[in-house]
Amino acid sequence: MPTLLTRLARAAGYVPAHAALSEKAFPGSVLSGPGFVLGGEGRAAWTPRKATALARAGYARNAVVHRAVRLVAETAASMPLVPEGAGAGALAALLARPNPREGGTRLLETVYAQLMLSGNAYLEAVSLDGTPREVFALRPERMRVVPGPDGWPVAYLYGVGDRARRYEQVGAVPPILHLALFHPEDDTRGLAPIEAAATALDIHNAAGAWNKALLDNAARPSGALVFGGHAALSEAQFVRLKGELDANYQGAANAGRPLLLEGGLDWKPLALSPKEMDFVEAKHAAAREIALAFGVPPLLLGLPGDSTHANYAEANRAFYRQTLIPLVRRTAESLAHWLAPGLGAVRLEPDLDRIEALAAERESLWRRVQAADFLSEAEKRAAVGYGPAA
Repeated sequence: MPTLLTRLARAAGYVPAHAALSEKAFPGSVLSGPGFVLGGEGRAAWTPRKATALARAGYARNAVVHRAVRLVAETAASMPLVPEGAGAGALAALLARPNPREGGTRLLETVYAQLMLSGNAYLEAVSLDGTPREVFALRPERMRVVPGPDGWPVAYLYGVGDRARRYEQVGAVPPILHLALFHPEDDTRGLAPIEAAATALDIHNAAGAWNKALLDNAARPSGALVFGGHAALSEAQFVRLKGELDANYQGAANAGRPLLLEGGLDWKPLALSPKEMDFVEAKHAAAREIALAFGVPPLLLGLPGDSTHANYAEANRAFYRQTLIPLVRRTAESLAHWLAPGLGAVRLEPDLDRIEALAAERESLWRRVQAADFLSEAEKRAAVGYGPAA
């Protein structure tokens, strides 16, 4: 009984009624009977828009995402924070050693990485007599928001396996600080940059997988073997031919090996156009789009483009001004507001004077202020961000 594939081929006029067409030929690019190729566009496969799936496909398996997240998290965490106010000393000590397992830089690095990968970060405060003594970072994918009657969170559930702990948001210092990036459709959870870059991430990963497949099958020709006779290949002939192709013409070790054909076999190459083969440019475009979503200049990730020293310095300054400083200031403000009731009035600001990348801007500002003879000494100090002289 003719198969569906055979009936389609005959209906299209590719195969005479007396010729048999073996479906088994298609997986190995071997055709019995006169040549016939049935092709179509495949359906795109997308990574699920979930934080864990995107982190796995991105941070764990994509070099551009991994480097972008690490660059943002490590650089932001290394920016010095200066506490000011009555509780400055206590806050400085808490940030220097937030818990017995890690220092302040490691804790903040975890927070910034979680914001990049999930759009949310959760900090737990352990208080004694109303004073915060330790701060821990919790896993965002394990946290669930418990909304109150007005829709705002009244508690958080942190689940590990079949166990869950409930944190009631009560007390002078609520036990959980929820940091979230802006989300246009959710009031309680943030939107991660990696989710905005999910399409570019899938394209970049797919291009890498395609190139790897080409390397693994370097000498395997892209085309079809056509059997010129009217009779179909026997089962034994088909298995033998398929085995010879796999053993002798597949893999990098067989690259460039000529294809030897015998009785009635003809090779028909199936080539893609240069436009369809433009995977390198598509991969570079996807990488730049990923960098754009994370706010990292492509030059800092080693992506193709201008790479002069002047351009690098300008890209580094833009990275600090447009990405890092707003992120650190927003986080520092939330930390100070959260902990102040237990530590005393306090403000937390990044010390921009200790950022080497901004030295040129700072020097230019000081030069202009110094040349302003119409300003008093106190006004000059205020103009560059310093308080009155002691």
